[in-house]
Amino acid sequence: MVEPVVAITGLNFSFDGLPILENVDLQIEAGDFLAVLGPNGGGKSTLLKLMLGLLKADSGVIRVLGQSPGEAGGRIGYLPQYTHVSTSFPITVLDAVRMGLVQPGFRGIAGLMRSDGEMDKARKALARVDMLGHANRVLAGLSGGQKQRVFIARALVDEPELLLLDEPTASVDSTGRTSLFKLLVELNTDMTVIMVSHDVSALVSGVKSVACVNRNLHFHQAPELSGDMFKRAYGGEECCPVELVTHGHVPHRVLGLHPEDGGEDS
Repeated sequence: MVEPVVAITGLNFSFDGLPILENVDLQIEAGDFLAVLGPNGGGKSTLLKLMLGLLKADSGVIRVLGQSPGEAGGRIGYLPQYTHVSTSFPITVLDAVRMGLVQPGFRGIAGLMRSDGEMDKARKALARVDMLGHANRVLAGLSGGQKQRVFIARALVDEPELLLLDEPTASVDSTGRTSLFKLLVELNTDMTVIMVSHDVSALVSGVKSVACVNRNLHFHQAPELSGDMFKRAYGGEECCPVELVTHGHVPHRVLGLHPEDGGEDS
């Protein structure tokens, strides 16, 4: 039997006594493209950090690629939510991607040297996100969408089996967002993808399953949301009562009445 890429059982996490995640169970199979949706502050980013071993659970069991959190190293690629680059920092695109290589121990001054193998890996990752032509540009001079592609390349440079992305389109315009979603679908052909977003529009064609996170986690093994899942993840009866989110050749949503409408569906 093939072991799940991620297996979480009975997970609880709190911060300064405030519950953030409670009784979370989740199993993600190899090849999945999971969209983790929910409101700001609902625990989505915390869940990724627990998988990575950046935070420690109060209780419960987390296994990632058959190992405890933090032990899988270069088998996991990670794009954090905040990737601000100072305009005064003159790092090139190629060197920014190379920094994603996982290296054991402290490398000192030698770690700043460019080896041919590292450069080849960085160029390969840039080619994969269609940014190789920008390899020698200063990172800070790129557009928002271009920077996100570079940061994704940095997450890909070790050729991971699992790609974790936290709000990958938050600072990207609508055109760049569409392009990035298409890229993620392509990457999913040979790696498992987990993408966090607070925006339901992230439920793009190509997503295979959905987890709604708002302290608790509700998993749906299909790229659609029922009204019940949406209410539990985004709020109670006062939230917009979405009945279905689905996709055909043209993505669309079917919406029920807003509480204040009181009339026929529009």
